Amino acid sequence: MQFGLFTVGDVTPDPTTGRTPTEAERIKAMVTIALKAEEVGLDVFATGEHHNPPFVPSSPTTMLGYVAAKTERLILSTATTLITTNDPVKIAEDFAMLQHLADGRVDLMLGRGNTGPVYPWFGQDIRNGIQLAFENYNLLHRLWREDVVDWEGNFRTPLQGFTSTPRPLDGVPPFVWHGSIRSPEIAEQAAYYGDGFFANNIFWPKEHFQGLINLYRERFAHYGHGTPEEAYVGLGGQVFMRKNSQDAIKEFRPYFDNAPVYGHGPSLEDFMEETPLAVGSPDQVIERTLKFREHFGDYQRQLFLMDHAGLPLKTVLEQLDILGEEVVPVLRREFAVGRPANVPDAPTHKSLLEKVPA
Repeated sequence: MQFGLFTVGDVTPDPTTGRTPTEAERIKAMVTIALKAEEVGLDVFATGEHHNPPFVPSSPTTMLGYVAAKTERLILSTATTLITTNDPVKIAEDFAMLQHLADGRVDLMLGRGNTGPVYPWFGQDIRNGIQLAFENYNLLHRLWREDVVDWEGNFRTPLQGFTSTPRPLDGVPPFVWHGSIRSPEIAEQAAYYGDGFFANNIFWPKEHFQGLINLYRERFAHYGHGTPEEAYVGLGGQVFMRKNSQDAIKEFRPYFDNAPVYGHGPSLEDFMEETPLAVGSPDQVIERTLKFREHFGDYQRQLFLMDHAGLPLKTVLEQLDILGEEVVPVLRREFAVGRPANVPDAPTHKSLLEKVPA
């Protein structure tokens, strides 16, 4: 079981002070958070990809390459890489390069993005989002597995005798998670290829994601990749902690109430009741997270969102200390209890390499 962080890289005013960090401050803060993740014993750091304000992570592989040089163990990932508006040739080359630099500590999560104006900025139409995801990933999948590719599709110029460079490290492509908050077609795509499926698990009730995950598991088995229980599932989560739950709620409330995504909407209490958001003591966060297994079955990766809505860096680093010292050790131990032997661990470069025929 892997535990880690994902960041969306928003530049948001701190509602308690009115101060907005500069883009440079926010970018450097994301790096600091990634290094802290390794320090406190987490397994994964994932950055989003956005091309519109108020977000800054427009070049995930640039940031992850920098973090790779400063870490030794941390798996570097994305949340998400836009498979619809990025050229799959560029994705293939960028992540293969990152693989080599990071000695294989790389995977990625693919997603469509949900910001309509981004599509025409990159010459695409959001109405083609699903078909772009299908076609572009099919090409990316081939580019990593075939030394010479001839290809023709609907959304980019054809390729003739093309070789993506560098080739994947040790001939093993990065593992791919397909992320979705609403699209059964993406769950089907992940199942078809035998890849992982990542459910954001933040803004919706559990029943919504249960449907997507159950579909993915069933179709994973249908395509012959293993039993439903052997499918690769990742989940998001959102937490804020203090020693006492009352202190956590009091401190987090102004950030929640003014957050760009859900601020000025449901109350904090209603949101916690209706979604997986956990604000409280470490024990409460542990209890809420352990229930994910009851809802979704045994799974492989749990990522938490902790650095958004204007929370100052000092506070985020305090949260990571609590997560690493008091929460994740308990979660590792409890999730291991009763875990069936046929449920695989999350794929890594090492485990994928071991499966390559001699």
